[in-house]
Amino acid sequence: MSELPEEESKEALAAALRRHLSAAAELRRRAPPGSTEGDDRLALRAWQAARLAESHAHFLASERFGEASRFFLDDLYGPKDFSERDEEVERILPMLVAMLPESALQAMALAVELDALSEDLDAAMIAELRRTAAPATAPGRVGEIDVGRYVAAYVTVGRRPERLRQIALIGEVGAILEHLARKSLLSTLLKLMAGPAQLAGLGELHAFLAHGFAAFRRMGDDASEFLDGVARGEKRLLERLFAGDPDAFAPFATQA
Repeated sequence: MSELPEEESKEALAAALRRHLSAAAELRRRAPPGSTEGDDRLALRAWQAARLAESHAHFLASERFGEASRFFLDDLYGPKDFSERDEEVERILPMLVAMLPESALQAMALAVELDALSEDLDAAMIAELRRTAAPATAPGRVGEIDVGRYVAAYVTVGRRPERLRQIALIGEVGAILEHLARKSLLSTLLKLMAGPAQLAGLGELHAFLAHGFAAFRRMGDDASEFLDGVARGEKRLLERLFAGDPDAFAPFATQA
């Protein structure tokens, strides 16, 4: 956590939140729902989410880790549109700075940074998949995504530092949520906020916080097996992809 006084540190986190919210919103504006750009974005995200679910199937099937796995797939990365959640955060950011602990603000800032970075990398992937689409594909569309095309696009887009940051952010968000899950007062507060949040038009934001908190609370005191396993598996996959390995998505043991 920052060594700045808490008030200054929280304001710095708020500034980071605004910056990442703006970046994510601009990228989503370029691919609105119902447009060809939006449809291609959803197709790529759905393909990648299915790949994540397959790669980490043992975590999803685990009684202990299943809810946290679903949180990462549904609430941090996936075909879901996070526009409503981000708009809610932006609308009440001064209130969040005043009410939430610094660690909760940091978790939100990192989650939105992950969202913005994923949107940026996905936009680059979509551009490359469109460029290499089969001649029979409708103009300006990505066409059918398969492993070969995905690996080739991944290598061409490159941006290894951003890919590594994407993986690191998953671990950072998870570590903070593990810390927050130990705070019983926050659990009570989230339960009390459920009704008022819906009435105030903050349902998506509350659902995000409540789901993440509940997932890590269910996991217990030590989330390292889950977080380290995901990071290890994703880094191994990254190396396979950058090597152009046609079998990059062959099953791998994230616990090894």
